[in-house]
Amino acid sequence: MDSVDGGGGELAVVPADLFDDVSFLLARANALSLAAGNAALGAGGLRVRSYSVLALAAGGRRPSQRELAELLRLDPSQVVALVDDLQSRGLVIRRPDPSDRRANVVIATEDGRIAYAAAAASVSEAQNNLLGGLSAGERTQLAALLRRLAFPG
Repeated sequence: MDSVDGGGGELAVVPADLFDDVSFLLARANALSLAAGNAALGAGGLRVRSYSVLALAAGGRRPSQRELAELLRLDPSQVVALVDDLQSRGLVIRRPDPSDRRANVVIATEDGRIAYAAAAASVSEAQNNLLGGLSAGERTQLAALLRRLAFPG
């Protein structure tokens, strides 16, 4: 067993074989990233999932709820709940998809775009803190590798 600084000063004892287990490392890095992101977004009443929906809606692409579910790898009912919450707060609206009237697209309102800009700044700061131990080149390489894993092909 090896000891690692788990961040935040706690000492975790991890079996040596987990240090090379990509699934374990990705899960732990994801947990740390989600915790940092949710903490950064809390003041604005968002969490990472709702922030992701807002970011996609504010991007001007007008994603459908189905596209959001596929991209975020969530059950469609989870996306409905996220969009319902954002809509009740006046941050997004639903409109019929011009290419498929049975589907809805999600569009950020002006308040949503303002909230997204503030949230993006908070997320960026949290990400910089989380990745502070990596050089600029390592951050670029990490992002490139994660993109290849997240969007194969």
